[in-house]
Amino acid sequence: MGADIKEKINKGEKIYNYTIGDFDSSIFPIPKKFEQEIIDAYKNNYTTYPPAEGILALRESVSKFISDREGLDYAANEILIAAGGRPLIYALYRALVDKDDKVIYSVPSWNNNHYVHFVEGQHAVIEAIEENNFMPLAEEIRPHLKGAALIALCSPLNPTGTIFKKKELEEICDLVLQENMERGAEEKKLYVMYDQMYWALTYGDSKHYNPVSLRPEMKDYTIFIDGISKSFAATGVRVGWALGPQHVLNKMKAINSHVGAWSPMAEQHAAAKYLVQTEAIDKYFEHYKKELEDRLRLIHEGFQKLKKEGFSVDSIAPQAAIYLTIQINLAGKKTVDQKILEEQKEVTEYILNEAKLAVVPFYAFGASKNSNWYRLSVGTCKKEEIHEMLANLKKALTGLQ
Repeated sequence: MGADIKEKINKGEKIYNYTIGDFDSSIFPIPKKFEQEIIDAYKNNYTTYPPAEGILALRESVSKFISDREGLDYAANEILIAAGGRPLIYALYRALVDKDDKVIYSVPSWNNNHYVHFVEGQHAVIEAIEENNFMPLAEEIRPHLKGAALIALCSPLNPTGTIFKKKELEEICDLVLQENMERGAEEKKLYVMYDQMYWALTYGDSKHYNPVSLRPEMKDYTIFIDGISKSFAATGVRVGWALGPQHVLNKMKAINSHVGAWSPMAEQHAAAKYLVQTEAIDKYFEHYKKELEDRLRLIHEGFQKLKKEGFSVDSIAPQAAIYLTIQINLAGKKTVDQKILEEQKEVTEYILNEAKLAVVPFYAFGASKNSNWYRLSVGTCKKEEIHEMLANLKKALTGLQ
């Protein structure tokens, strides 16, 4: 699909490319004060290898940042820095999951299927549904608990932009605590990976919850994945952090050291200084989050209007992240040349070819091949093009029987 989009753009076609979980930095630049801190750090010759666990100044700044904004209490030695979230996730899987260990995760979700494959684990997959915000429920997790080493959770969720409800996450936490209490002294404990890379980007009445704030005992069994990538539109700056039990982080640190997955020294020094600039961050968030929410809501409203007009589309009201969950339910429809869109893959191609709209199907995130839900990312979306995109989509929908 990516190759098709690139080819069309190279041929001069106007494509509304909302597939990328990234930002157009001309629309969403990193904070100016952070940018200056990075420049200053390079001028100060911070260009050598950093410590494997990350510089102390940054770990202390992260500790203060998450304490002030999330109420999470983690000391510097309970924080591990790396080059974004991906190497931390990979190291976590390597540290906790042995061959044939079971990993519980829901779909759609980002890359858990690949990480389980890397470590030769057993896939315990839950296909989540719209009614539950595409989040797994405790009752769905329960049958998979025996022999499981890890539950992989993400909230706000990539690809859906939806979040856990408080009660749902509490029930999962209670399940994990009960399971670990029942395991023998020699049996491996069950851990939770909690990917909250988008936690700062919530909208309206949506509220982000995490396992440790809801159940403090979960601190022994939770590893957070977090960083600046999405909170500050800084995907290429590569500063991420994990929070968790020190004995787990030490294993992750050793793995990352062997693959050289450190965050660059200059960016670490810059982030250490920026993360404690509360007023500057508040000001940045106010503008940045409004721009993201405006785009998400405009597109959501457009889809709801199309739905009211009788077209087979839908969307979930924006909750968090940079994603809108949309539904394009066109399988079985006929095109003007009498071709039947028999499979969802053909629907995806039709929307790309006729509406010039590129979005990522949930089946790319592990959901079933006939899922008619999609991830729409607004990180590269220009507000002035939204009405044009919706008009193109309506025209393409009108051309179906």
